[in-house]
Amino acid sequence: MSDDPPDIYIKSFDSFLLKTFRKNVIGNKNWPNNPNNGWVLPDNWHSSINDIVRTLIVVKYLDGVQFIIDNIKSLCEQNALTPNIFLEAREEGYYAAHLYVRGEFEIPRIDWDTDKVDISIEIQVTTQLQDVIRKLLHKYYEEGRKQVMGDDMKWQWDYKSDEFAANYLGHILHYVEGMMVEIREKQKENRYETGVRRLS
Repeated sequence: MSDDPPDIYIKSFDSFLLKTFRKNVIGNKNWPNNPNNGWVLPDNWHSSINDIVRTLIVVKYLDGVQFIIDNIKSLCEQNALTPNIFLEAREEGYYAAHLYVRGEFEIPRIDWDTDKVDISIEIQVTTQLQDVIRKLLHKYYEEGRKQVMGDDMKWQWDYKSDEFAANYLGHILHYVEGMMVEIREKQKENRYETGVRRLS
């Protein structure tokens, strides 16, 4: 979408602390015992939270997501890095690719010395339409992530709820984006076939 380098974001401490709470409590199915991957505490939280440093790349069309992923993966391999890649498709209508690359960074300690810590950098890749929806609904999603949702709560049947409108909007846009790319590819195929017939 732009030739400018993507912005680098540093997670705010409030958001960082909330994420440790979500990992330790809200998303902990073993509560009150420790989560499956252990407690996220000050002595390990820099390496446990995977998006302290992150960036976002916005592409115009859905097939651009895979194009960017392939190129970042190639760059990582050239620099002896192994990215972890997740194509997010959540029930709540959120769609984006998340790539994580780990590296060693120096973190200041309370005594002004530093520790070398293995930290993950997050690169999100999303489409223009999904980015617009993300910006519109970000506050709503953040509020929802602070709550413990019971298994009996089915937003899919509560058509008057905010969840119903917001979540299905994300799904509908993802479907529309897929159809746009498919139509464009069919047009290219038709032009190619027409050109071949003219040459033969």
